[in-house]
Amino acid sequence: MTRRHAWWLVGFMWVAYLLNYGDRQVAFSIFPLLKTELNFSDTQLGLTGSLFLWVYAICSPIAGQIGDRFSKRTLVVLSLLLWSGVTFLTGLSHSASMMLTCRALIGVTESLFIPAAIALTASAHGPQTRSRAIAVFSTAQLAGIVLGGWYGGFVAQRFHWRLAFYSLGIAGICYAIPYLAFLKNSRIENQMETVEAGSGLAVTVLAKIPSYRFLCLVFTAFTFSLWLLYTWLPDFLYEKFSLGLADAGFEATVYLQSATLAGLLGGGMMADWLYRRTKAARSWLVCAGVFFCAPCVHLIGNTDSLFTTNLAAVGFGLSGGLCLANFMVSAFEIVPANTQASAVGCLNFIGGFVSGFAALLGGMWKKSIGIHHMLSYTALVCGLAAILFAFGIKSFFQRDFEQAYRKAQGKAGE
Repeated sequence: MTRRHAWWLVGFMWVAYLLNYGDRQVAFSIFPLLKTELNFSDTQLGLTGSLFLWVYAICSPIAGQIGDRFSKRTLVVLSLLLWSGVTFLTGLSHSASMMLTCRALIGVTESLFIPAAIALTASAHGPQTRSRAIAVFSTAQLAGIVLGGWYGGFVAQRFHWRLAFYSLGIAGICYAIPYLAFLKNSRIENQMETVEAGSGLAVTVLAKIPSYRFLCLVFTAFTFSLWLLYTWLPDFLYEKFSLGLADAGFEATVYLQSATLAGLLGGGMMADWLYRRTKAARSWLVCAGVFFCAPCVHLIGNTDSLFTTNLAAVGFGLSGGLCLANFMVSAFEIVPANTQASAVGCLNFIGGFVSGFAALLGGMWKKSIGIHHMLSYTALVCGLAAILFAFGIKSFFQRDFEQAYRKAQGKAGE
C-alpha cells in the first residue's frame, strides 16, 4: 500500500472515531438535566457510563475474533451505521430505563469498530511509522470527548438536549457513504487485510503471553483513572467551582484533551524514534506515562484552585498521551499477527469492564467517600501498576517479542 493511501486511511478512520467518542460522551455533559427531566438518581447517572462500558467490554473479545476472521472494512462501516442509529434513538428516551437500554446498545454496536479499525490502520504502516499513525488516529478520541462534552452542554442550553443526539446520529449515517466509498475503492482488503486466523479462540493464545498479561494489568489501571475523569469531572467541576453546564463541560475537557493531544503526537514520534534503539521502547513509554499520571490524578481532585486543577489535568493529559499512543502498538509487538484484532478486543474487554466501575462507583460513593478521595486511591493504583509493568518488561518482553517475530517470519515464508 502506498504511503499516501496509508495516511488517507488514517484520515477516514479519524472522522469515524471522532463520531464514535462524541456519541458516547455527550450524555455526560447533561447529567443535571437528566436528573430534572428523567428523574435520574446519582447511581443511574453512573450507570450511563458503566453500563455502556460493561456491555462494550463483554462484546469486545467477540468483536476482535470477528475482526480476525472477516472483512475489517465492512465491520468498521457497519459499526458506524449501527451506533449512529442508536444515538438517534437515544434522543427519543422518555425514561431512565430507555436511555440506559440505549447506552447498552451503543456498547454493542461500537465494540465492532476499534479492534478492526486499529488492526487495519496498524497493518497499513510498518514498525517505523506505526506509533505515529495510531497516535494521529487516537487524537480523534480526544476531539470526540471535547465534541461530546461541549456540544452536549451547548445544545442543551441553547435548544434541547435531545437535539444533540439527533444531530450526531444523522451525521454518522451520512458519513458512512464517503467512508464506504474510500474503503471499497482503495484495495485495502486485497493488499493487507487478510491474515489467516487460527482455528481456535485467540484469547487462549494471548493468555499464554506474559508481557501481554502485564500490559492488560497496566491498561486496566489507566483506563479506570481515565473513565473516572471522563465521567465525573464535568459534574465535579460544576459543583465544586459553581460553573455553568457549558463551562463545566469545557473546563473538564479542553485542558485535559489538549494536553493529551500533545502527548499523543509527541509519544508517537518518540516511540518510532526510540524503536530503532530498543524494541521495548513503546512498552517503556507506556510504563512511564502511567507512572507520571498518578500524582496528576491525585492533584486534580485535591486542590481548591481551578487553575491548579487545570494544570494537573494538563500533566495527566501529557502523560496519558504517551500511553494512548503506544498501548495497542506495543501489544502488536508481542502477539501473533493473526490475533491483532483480538488483542485489541481483549484489552478493551479488561479495561472497559473494570473502568465501568469508575463510572458506577463515582455515583454510588460520591457522597460517602467523595470523588476527590476516589481520585487519590486511583492514583495509588496507577503507581503500583506502573511498577509491576516495569518488572514485566524487564523479565518477559524480549522473549515474547522474539517468539512473535519468529511466527511472523514463518508465516511470511509459507
